[in-house]
Amino acid sequence: MRMKHMTQNQTQSASANKKISTYLTMIVFIVMALAVTALVIAAETYLAGDQLAAGALAGIGLIALVLSVFLLYQSKLQSAQVKIEAPKVMTTIECKCGDKTVREFQRGDYVYKELDVPCQKCPTTHQMITAIFKEVKEKEKTYNV
Repeated sequence: MRMKHMTQNQTQSASANKKISTYLTMIVFIVMALAVTALVIAAETYLAGDQLAAGALAGIGLIALVLSVFLLYQSKLQSAQVKIEAPKVMTTIECKCGDKTVREFQRGDYVYKELDVPCQKCPTTHQMITAIFKEVKEKEKTYNV
């Protein structure tokens, strides 16, 4: 069974995204509460007889309520689309005879570690880890015409 491990940077960026989302959600709910308060005050003002002030408060309340619901919807939609891909870490294994293989990184790998796995070309010698690197994907090139 293979397990995916998140690096410390990925964990920090994921928690930063959650914090931003939490702060944004909190602000949106505060604006919603203020919008509902404005609508309640608008209703009381309308019943008191001041229709101009009631209309202004109702307009402000409705606009704030609609904008906060839209912002909440968009932030949830956008956070669902964000994907963090863990980079693929590779290990280069070499033998004294020049045989070179590349495989995925395994826990416990380090540079100059001698492996108990014999070489395929010369079975009497053992292989050694010579490099550990992150596989870099080339970004898709876009051309403006």
